[in-house]
Amino acid sequence: MTTVLLLGLVVLLALNIPIAFSLLLTSIVYLLLKGDVPLIAVAQRVVAGTDHYLLLAIPFFFLTAELMNAGGIMDRLVRFATVLVGHIRGGLAQVNVVSSMLFAGISGSAVADAAGMGRLEVDMMHRGGYDKGFAAAITGASSTIGPVIPPSIPFVVYAGIAGVSVGSLFLAGIVPGLLMGSALMATVYVIARKRGYPQCPRPTLREVMSATWRSLPVLFLPVIIVGGIRTGIFTPTEAAIIAAVYAFAVGRILLRTLPWSHIVPTLIKVGADTAKLTFIIAAGSLFAWILAREGIPQALTALFLSISREPWIVLGLINLLLLVLGMFLEPIVALVLVTPILTPLLQTLGIDLVHFGVVLTLNLMIGLLTPPVGTVMFIMMRISEVPMERFVMEVLPFLAALLAVLFLITYVPALVLFLPGILMGSG
Repeated sequence: MTTVLLLGLVVLLALNIPIAFSLLLTSIVYLLLKGDVPLIAVAQRVVAGTDHYLLLAIPFFFLTAELMNAGGIMDRLVRFATVLVGHIRGGLAQVNVVSSMLFAGISGSAVADAAGMGRLEVDMMHRGGYDKGFAAAITGASSTIGPVIPPSIPFVVYAGIAGVSVGSLFLAGIVPGLLMGSALMATVYVIARKRGYPQCPRPTLREVMSATWRSLPVLFLPVIIVGGIRTGIFTPTEAAIIAAVYAFAVGRILLRTLPWSHIVPTLIKVGADTAKLTFIIAAGSLFAWILAREGIPQALTALFLSISREPWIVLGLINLLLLVLGMFLEPIVALVLVTPILTPLLQTLGIDLVHFGVVLTLNLMIGLLTPPVGTVMFIMMRISEVPMERFVMEVLPFLAALLAVLFLITYVPALVLFLPGILMGSG
């Protein structure tokens, strides 16, 4: 029956049926064929899959990013990034990476970063003399930082499934996110020197001070989110609500760049995005429950342990598995499916679940850049009008940089657990 279940999912995905419906239909067919579980279990498991208080944070993090975009506040971030790193070789590409690192503290989503700032960054780089394929590749690669530097929507989903602290995960993502940005910037520097890409003039002190001052209201937002959670002033869900209120206040009252006419379309978009994501989580929860009922977690644990009981070997095998899955599944779907399956194995080997949450997320972010279903890849292809072959060739050096960071955080857990251990006494 397990073969029928997995084969059915593959067939439906091959027919280009949306992933949520594929998961739901496969699960229903399985239960009908099995015959020992009433179909009321479908409704029960779907509802249970989204019955997590933490998931309430998702729409508000979406709303925060959309309000910042609608208010034109991203221009301030780009200007701030320009005065910081624009004078380095490959200046506009360096600005691209730093802008994504700054935007990561607002959106928590790679797709939001790519879609929200992608067109602005690609057009800016193309006008500055950069090849469109290169501009699309670095924009897509840098957007993967979004779900690693807090806040992070995948971290929220993972925490709800694995039962770990969202605050610890948010802190755990800071150093890996900075490493991702540094690795991408170093790669940009090498390519820019080779191709002769330009750099921006070094800014004056006055320009640096001006850009910093104009960006302070936006830069303060991640401090509110992480600081509030760390000090216990509010929960992650409350932090998301406060972030949305703060984004509205900054755009509408302080800067007056958020017109009333944008509010309703923004709310509609956030509602639609939240509904899509929640439906995927709900359907994935049902499918994961069936896999657990079939004993897949236990079988997978036994398989890995039969190969080796060394955590470093098992982590390497899991990374290979996740990189392959990331090429075919959306990150949230893969996260919902593999977390409950792999958790027993991780606990058996004594692997920290906070550490693994960051490793898992970075794995799945890499999948966003690769065929055949890389969402960020398709967004950047559409924005830049660059064919897949050209995008893939240009993104390969950046994939190598991200894989190097993945290897580093996998085998040096202290890079991930250092901040949570000091600030929250976890890890």
